[in-house]
Amino acid sequence: MKANQSRQSPAEWEESASLLPQTGRDLPAGRHQFHKERLMAQIQQDIQREEHPASTGPGRSRTRGFRLPRLAITLPAAALAVTGVVVAGSVLNGGAGAKSGDVATGPALTTQVGTASTEGVPQLLDQISLVAAEGSRPTVKPGQYVYIESEAARTFVKTVDDKSSLASHPLHKRQTWKSADGTKGWLIDPTVNDGPEGETLSLPDEQGKPFKAHMGAPSYDYLATLPTDPDQLLKLIYKETKGQGNTPDQQAFTTIGDLLSETYPPAELYSALFRTAAKIPGVVVVNDAQDAIGRHGVAVARLDETSGAREEWIFDKKTHVFLGERSVQVKEVSEYGVAMKPGTVRYTDAITNRTIVDDIKQTPGHNA
Repeated sequence: MKANQSRQSPAEWEESASLLPQTGRDLPAGRHQFHKERLMAQIQQDIQREEHPASTGPGRSRTRGFRLPRLAITLPAAALAVTGVVVAGSVLNGGAGAKSGDVATGPALTTQVGTASTEGVPQLLDQISLVAAEGSRPTVKPGQYVYIESEAARTFVKTVDDKSSLASHPLHKRQTWKSADGTKGWLIDPTVNDGPEGETLSLPDEQGKPFKAHMGAPSYDYLATLPTDPDQLLKLIYKETKGQGNTPDQQAFTTIGDLLSETYPPAELYSALFRTAAKIPGVVVVNDAQDAIGRHGVAVARLDETSGAREEWIFDKKTHVFLGERSVQVKEVSEYGVAMKPGTVRYTDAITNRTIVDDIKQTPGHNA
């Protein structure tokens, strides 16, 4: 990715904060996370419309390294599509106007780039789909919460005194709670929160703006309305994500990845997601990939040609259970003068618990 020169630098974010609406002034450290998310979403959507009407730059592909570290699903997938790892790292994690010292930083995360092949992609995804269909998946009832616990780490560009370099946050626990309708939630993530208790993600916000679920910010109730026919589902994903990401195919792959890792899809939809992914051009298999806690598996992946990063969904080789995901740099790019070399792990996580609980901040086997 080539840095867009019209974007604000981290220092400029801080200088312009006073010119933004109240939610914009909440961006510096000490403010609530959902304000940060809303500000980022608004800014990125504006940039998409004004600068990239047909392409939004390296989306999460947004790649995983580009996300504000594993933000809760209230933030639309498109919201991070333009910022890139520089904004995500510099603004909120150690750069100008950012929190600093909350979580220690280390060198860039690296790995060996696994060999990718198009052979066996449909067969693997079909097997994964069958396993997903056989698994028990209870329904989330009104008043209950989807609880997702993971271990995550990421590499980002850290700017100090106008000098930028790659840095990383070490492996850390991340916990999210979301109500079935998506209006209530909680996030505990030491790289994001201002304190160990975490922060609310409940909506509507203080301005009364209601939450409306969509493909980029899905609730369980919303997911239950989606078609399970792969052709219909893929058509809907392309429609709902039009104009996001670097290409429609990459954004579709990224969107499905979000649904696999950040939500609790109903049983039929969960199985259908894999059959839908098999229809996206450019999907490959990486025979050996490793999640954030060191579990080896086989990955279903896709390379974003623009950002040079490959998004990998990692599954257990024997059981085909989803383990986690990561974004690995495959092609060298320069971002804000910093080389992002092949083997750099932009983002990695491992899902350690995904279940349904009866109250916000309740963990499995414990009362809230």
